[in-house]
Amino acid sequence: MRAAVLTAPDALPVYGEHPEPAPAGGDELVVEVLAAGLHHLTRSRATGAHYSSSGAFPLVPGVDGVVMDHDHKLRYAVLDDTKLGMFADRTVIDARRSVVLPDGVDPARIAAAMNPAMSSWVALRRRIEFEKGQRVLVLGATGNAGRMAVQIAKLFGAAQVIAAGRDTTRLAELPALGADETITFDQVERAADVDVVIDYVWGEPSARAMVPMLTARADRSAPLTWVQIGSVAGASAPIPSAALRAARLQIVGSGIGSVSAREILAELPELAAAVADGTIDVRYRAVPLERIAHFWNAPADDRVVFTP
Repeated sequence: MRAAVLTAPDALPVYGEHPEPAPAGGDELVVEVLAAGLHHLTRSRATGAHYSSSGAFPLVPGVDGVVMDHDHKLRYAVLDDTKLGMFADRTVIDARRSVVLPDGVDPARIAAAMNPAMSSWVALRRRIEFEKGQRVLVLGATGNAGRMAVQIAKLFGAAQVIAAGRDTTRLAELPALGADETITFDQVERAADVDVVIDYVWGEPSARAMVPMLTARADRSAPLTWVQIGSVAGASAPIPSAALRAARLQIVGSGIGSVSAREILAELPELAAAVADGTIDVRYRAVPLERIAHFWNAPADDRVVFTP
C-alpha cells in the first residue's frame, strides 16, 4: 500500500510505499481509508508539539477519518497516538473508538468537520453545564473550529452568539451561520455580559481581552465560564490575578484528558448526523493524498481533506 511518512518534526511528509498494517487482535480492525482531514491537532500531534503526542518518528500522520470496514460499513474513527495514522491507503482502528455512519454520507464532508466541530460540541455538552438561553462569545470565530462553534452554540439553544476575530471579511460571513453580532478583539467590552466564552485563541490576545470584559460586566457576581480549547496565539496567557478576584470567573479547559474517551464517543453519532444532514455548514477541499507535501504547511481557508 501507499502512505505519507513523516521522519522528523520539521520535515515534510513523503508519499510512497509502506508496509501493510496488521491488527494486534482484540477489537482492532484493518480498514480502508476513504478520507482524512488535515487539522491543527493532526500537525501538532505528528510533530510532537501537542501534549498528547509521544513525539516518536518515523510515523504516518492522521488522527481521524472516515474508513470502510470488512463489512463495507462506513465508520468515523479516532486514533490514539500511533505511528500508523490515517494518511494511508489502509490503517488499523480500534472498533470501540469508531461509530458507524448513516448511509449515503459524503466521507470527505464528515472527515473535514468532525474534529473541529467536536471541540465546541463536546465542551458545551460534557465539560460545562451549558443551558439554553445563555449568551456565548466565540473568540477566534473566523477559523474552521470557531466557525462551527458559532453554529453549534446556536444549535444548542444559545440566546445570543457573539463572534470575535481579526479577519473582518470572514467575520462578515458569520451572521448567516447564526452569529447575532460580530466584533473585533478591540471591541470585546461589547461582549462583557455573556455567560460563556469559547476560546480558540488564548495567549496574549485572550489575556488582554479578559480584563476589559470583566470590568465592563453589569454584574460581576454573575458567573462567567471561560472555556479554553485552542491556543493559536500562544500556549500561555499572562492572566492578572485581579481577573480571578474581581469577578465570578471560572476558567476551564476542554480537550483530550479533561473529557474521557467514553464521553467523546457518546457524542459522535449525533454530531455525525448533524454534519451529514447539513445542519452544520462545512467548508472543505478534497485533494489526493499524494499531494500532502504541498498542503502540509500551506495556509488554507477551507479544511483540507486527503483522499488516498
